[in-house]
Amino acid sequence: MNANTDRYARCIDASRRVRWEIEKDLIRGRRLDAGMKYLPDGLSCIEDLPFMDESDRRFFSQVQGRTYANVFGLAERFICAKIVELSRDYLLDDQVALEGLIRFSDEELKHQELFRRVEQMAAGQMPDGYRFVPDPNEVARAVLSKSNWAVLALTCHIELFTQMHYRQSIAPDAGLSPLFKDLFLYHWKEESQHAVMDEIEWRREDARLGDDERDRGVDDLIALVGALDAIVCGQASADTGYFVAQAAQRYDAGQQAAIERTFMKAYRWQFIVSGVEHPHFARVLNELCSPTQMARIGQALAPVMSAARNAQAA
Repeated sequence: MNANTDRYARCIDASRRVRWEIEKDLIRGRRLDAGMKYLPDGLSCIEDLPFMDESDRRFFSQVQGRTYANVFGLAERFICAKIVELSRDYLLDDQVALEGLIRFSDEELKHQELFRRVEQMAAGQMPDGYRFVPDPNEVARAVLSKSNWAVLALTCHIELFTQMHYRQSIAPDAGLSPLFKDLFLYHWKEESQHAVMDEIEWRREDARLGDDERDRGVDDLIALVGALDAIVCGQASADTGYFVAQAAQRYDAGQQAAIERTFMKAYRWQFIVSGVEHPHFARVLNELCSPTQMARIGQALAPVMSAARNAQAA
């Protein structure tokens, strides 16, 4: 058994131990609590809006929580497709790795179903008018048109920040809806194994590439992050419109602009910056890229990183 096969075997063992079902283990007949927050303050950036009262602060977190779940559902569409594709490499080879990737894809299909349920539950208790802008299938087709190296890098980035968000922000916050909190507890239990397999496959792909191919992978990764930024910024504008429409004109033009900046800052932090700054992701990226490539990535990311940090001062 080689080192990667052994790592896949450990992922399979962990997958068996934490296996859960949506209705029986997680939802258990519960509903989202409309009287509580969905997303913690550390992720929603609500402290940038001191003029907002408690009721609107809670609704702000609920709008963001709804989008947070929808973005994960979108991401898992292309992640699942890529993992199914990669599993073919092992069909007549390493059966342990094959089982690990099949379990991975099965769990991602379950997560997609979970986040569809979250959207249905949120729609049932939040005011009409919310709109999730991107089409998951169109996004998946665009992502999957890029190189394996870039898609695996983006996937590893997503799976790592998912875990960090839960451990550092969601788990410690006692003020969240218990069901919403549990959604991400159960999600986290399986994403922990997925991040390990992402890295195995990313490194395996990297080992196949020459310098020119890796350079194209870096270009593709930069393009994917740019596309992700456009998606979250577009959703921030839509969520601002929805939030302000429910606020019965309580906010003047300056406050509405601050609300939109905060939505945008929060989404850029949640879905881009927190992953880029994750220590393990940064370490792997540095190992696989040349200094010149890292400089190119840093230059491309600089406007997003700066905007996410400086939105409050605008």
